[in-house]
Amino acid sequence: MALLVYVDDMFLASNDKQSIREFIVFMNTHFKLKDLGPLKFFLGLEIARSTAGISICQCKFALDILSDTGHLASKPSAFPMDSNAKFSASDGELLNDPKSYRRLIGRLLYLTITRPDLTFVVHTLSQFMQAPRKPHLDVVFHILRYIKAAPGQGLFFPASSSCHLEAFYDSDWALIPDVPFSSFVFF
Repeated sequence: MALLVYVDDMFLASNDKQSIREFIVFMNTHFKLKDLGPLKFFLGLEIARSTAGISICQCKFALDILSDTGHLASKPSAFPMDSNAKFSASDGELLNDPKSYRRLIGRLLYLTITRPDLTFVVHTLSQFMQAPRKPHLDVVFHILRYIKAAPGQGLFFPASSSCHLEAFYDSDWALIPDVPFSSFVFF
């Protein structure tokens, strides 16, 4: 059984329905609970279940970002960034309002929960939040056009597969020439 609590919302998951019922009865003796049934929406995550598996996306959150930035009508892009892009802490004009850049990067970081395809470029751009420049913002706008192409893209966990997680990391240290190798932390 797994229990996720956020402020006054609780998400309970288990493959044993009886244990869930017993836990709800137990919790209900100590707290006033309202069972909303199967999970559909939690902290901006949209969850859809079927016999094929579970799908998790952040379509509404992605569309809100596009709407708030005025990119709902923008031309979609097929890639999150130009593969030859180079980032520098000193190239280009400093942004007049770095707060809006920081807020947008923060929202994109949250979107990477269900969009691993954005993780590399968003985390790379997050390294420039102290003093963002116009070229960094241009790449953020390119990411928004990429999101526009498929705002409902997310993760799918098939019901018929065994639990097997694989991860790959492809680093390109030449992409950020201003950041020394020693400043990166590896786990």
